[in-house]
Amino acid sequence: WLGLDEVLGRQVALKRVGIAPGVATPDLARAEREARLAARLNHPHVVAVYDLVTEGPDDTEQWLVMEYVEGSTLAELVRQRGPLAPDEAAELLGQAADALAAADAAGVGHRDVKPSNILVAPDGQVKLSDFGIARAEADASLTQTGLVTGSPAYLSPEVASGQLATDASDVWSLGATLFHALAGHPPYEVGDNVLGALYRIVHEDPPRLPNAGWLAPLLEATMCREPAGRWSMARLRDVLAAGPAASAL
Repeated sequence: WLGLDEVLGRQVALKRVGIAPGVATPDLARAEREARLAARLNHPHVVAVYDLVTEGPDDTEQWLVMEYVEGSTLAELVRQRGPLAPDEAAELLGQAADALAAADAAGVGHRDVKPSNILVAPDGQVKLSDFGIARAEADASLTQTGLVTGSPAYLSPEVASGQLATDASDVWSLGATLFHALAGHPPYEVGDNVLGALYRIVHEDPPRLPNAGWLAPLLEATMCREPAGRWSMARLRDVLAAGPAASAL
């Protein structure tokens, strides 16, 4: 929801948190964790969290009060304009990689990187949103082996098979998001067959793009089935920032 901060006179975004799909009772612990983890990240490419407000009977309704970002998501941008050129895709995804590298340094993994969680302002500034299933390295609560969380088309093979996500899992997801930006569609078409998509992610070689240009090596270095074979998020950030001359990095 779009709201107004009446004290400071600014527009804010309001998000109802703590209600998981198919669950009637609010998960207050998860809502508080989302607010706490997101608030730890003071970064120009991360949507700022201002407050966590509780209301309703027994304080069971919780709302995140966040920075309002005017613009569209990367998913909407690609839907409207079609596939992006490699240089433009690198400019946008490089900003997201910068935010994720900072999150890594703070011990926070995003765990749901996808085009609809990357906000693009009219001036081209990118903000990463929705740390709803993020977890801190020191806080394994509410996350368990065998529970798959995230958006199927962008899940890494290890997460799709039920293992715990790591920083390398976010690298895969950003690579899958880069694929979407360059191709105009996700790397895996899910539709109603979620299990089929998960099977392909786990067992088949990742898809490649013939027209990825200088970004082709980045797709191979991010959408690599073995986590140990993927670049770090910091290296990915640096190569995206360097542009077509990045082959030397």
